[in-house]
Amino acid sequence: MDSILNLFSLEGKVALITGATYGIGYGIAQAFASAGAKIVYCDIKQELVDKGAASYAADGIDAKGYVCDVTNEAMVNDMVKKIEEEVGVIDILVNNAGIIKRIPMCDMTAEQFRQVIDVDLNAPFIVAKAVIPAMIKKGHGKIINICSMMSELGRETVSAYAAAKGGLKMLTRNICSEYGEYNIQCNGIGPGYIATPQTAPLRETQPDGSRHPFDQFICSRTPAGRWLDPSELGAPALFLASDASNAVNGHVLYVDGGILAYVGKQPS
Repeated sequence: MDSILNLFSLEGKVALITGATYGIGYGIAQAFASAGAKIVYCDIKQELVDKGAASYAADGIDAKGYVCDVTNEAMVNDMVKKIEEEVGVIDILVNNAGIIKRIPMCDMTAEQFRQVIDVDLNAPFIVAKAVIPAMIKKGHGKIINICSMMSELGRETVSAYAAAKGGLKMLTRNICSEYGEYNIQCNGIGPGYIATPQTAPLRETQPDGSRHPFDQFICSRTPAGRWLDPSELGAPALFLASDASNAVNGHVLYVDGGILAYVGKQPS
């Protein structure tokens, strides 16, 4: 009898992870590579692609990077075609690229709102749309959308981000609904507060030596009592990318240290 661990193997699979030059995307790529996947990644600037290439090489990971604006459908289609010619048909897509603008709603311009929606919601639609036909032809495929706790919650200053991530949750469910019959599983991961360069300003020590107020807030609201590391998303993503999750579809797996299950401590 084969080991159940074989279900988690990605040996020979081609995995495209958008924005995987650092942070969450990079942590997921490391996990996929350790399971045997061929890693392909993209970012909007050559300098970021080069930075990612150096990191992958230092970690002994054979990864191929492409410059691509994932909000540009023509560029995405061209990139997917190149990947199919140079690496192989994409078996796994992780829609990880994203931005956030922390601006109070009434101070945010419509243009700023649209930019966040474009990167965080339109782009996953565009990239998924580009890879699904080949997945259908191949007879299988895995799509993982990086959602957020803001797919479920609201908070001050993140109206556009919450709107986009809530929409991404529903896009995840709809891809499942439309393409599940073709053996394509589309699921999401909802990270909690992750220690990445993007969140670094929220963890900076204050001039008086105290912790940033938001840092204190998050740690007090998280049963784990800490920020999570990008590497901690690797194993959950590996599950959703592997045959171990073939019966899981349209689901968002929240990797948040327990925040969504917790009302918070009673004030003393």
